[in-house]
Amino acid sequence: MAPDAESRRWLRDLDEDAPSRPEAVIALYALLLRAARFEVRRRSAVHPHLRGGDMDDLATQAADDALLAVLSKLDDYRGESRFTTWAYKFGLFEAAVKVRKRAWQGRELPVTDDTWTALSTGTGAPAEETERSELLSAIATAVDRVLSKRQREVFVALALNGVPIDVLAERSGSTRGALYKMLHDARRKLREELVAQGFDEFREERG
Repeated sequence: MAPDAESRRWLRDLDEDAPSRPEAVIALYALLLRAARFEVRRRSAVHPHLRGGDMDDLATQAADDALLAVLSKLDDYRGESRFTTWAYKFGLFEAAVKVRKRAWQGRELPVTDDTWTALSTGTGAPAEETERSELLSAIATAVDRVLSKRQREVFVALALNGVPIDVLAERSGSTRGALYKMLHDARRKLREELVAQGFDEFREERG
């Protein structure tokens, strides 16, 4: 799909050799800052520790990073949406990353799988709770049996304890892509192990 006229103008003005590039960059930054401020305000509802100064700082940092990302990926824009819509998403994404990281600032990453205990506590019928307990026990055993040490750490952090992948990537010196791949491989191993143990419903419901 070819970009619309306005989007083509953005691309033309943002070209490295365009005389209008400085003004276009300023306009793009203003767009990204609006996106970042919107997302920071939206997420602050569930992060009450964020104050006005913190929110402004996070939004500015997010807009700075989003601007660099957009300018480095101009060749990736294919015109499937308006340029401003495409660019706006960079501001939203960077703001979400910044808020998640700030929420975990100063907090230790959980490395144990105590979450199993919480998951096994339910209010269902006795038969349902028994089946649930058996499945959770099988998953916990499979985590120790078939996953490598690193896969266990990633699975426990991301899948059980809800650590944001951006935070884990930064703390572990890894990348989002590498962690997603490791989590995917860990889940595949667990599915195969549980199916081998006769938990066919795991394959049907989770596969």
